[in-house]
Amino acid sequence: MSNVTIRLATAADLDRITEIYAAAVTQGTASYELEAPSRAEMGVRFDSLMAGGFPYLVAEKNGAVLGYAYAGAFRPRPAYRFIVEDSVYIAPEAKGQGVGLKLMQSLIEAVEAAGFRQIIAVIGDGHADSASVRLHEKLGFRHSGRLEGSGYKHGRWLDTVFMQLSLNGGASAPPDLESLPERKFREGLGGK
Repeated sequence: MSNVTIRLATAADLDRITEIYAAAVTQGTASYELEAPSRAEMGVRFDSLMAGGFPYLVAEKNGAVLGYAYAGAFRPRPAYRFIVEDSVYIAPEAKGQGVGLKLMQSLIEAVEAAGFRQIIAVIGDGHADSASVRLHEKLGFRHSGRLEGSGYKHGRWLDTVFMQLSLNGGASAPPDLESLPERKFREGLGGK
């Protein structure tokens, strides 16, 4: 997939992003949503991530979006501000062609450049031969937990796997006061 380019997502990509996610929701088990969100809802989610300064990327080939990946807040409480959760979705016709790897490599670079310390992957239907588990393992994520039977979709119980990748020293050094998460936190405190 050498002619696949990774770029920042824009609002103009949301129709295609909505289609890709709808296929994942209705046909797959990676997302625990049962009904595909509308284009309007996907726009609200996109705007929220953009307002937070989080990276949101698309993979494109010959003008067609083949997949997307983004990082968002892992949890809303402020002590979690240095941790993000990744999401990556690939169009059905582009799976198995290295698109997810390229997206995730670029996402990891963007997250690291912003100063985050951990990326968490919360993988629905996270069995050992899951494409998402294998992708994250290839990228250096380590297994950090499993919730057995935590989702029920398409007539079966699904496990959720947690995987984790440390960046920028992880938990071995104090936070960078100039990192994006710390700057956003201070802005929320009135610039203190």
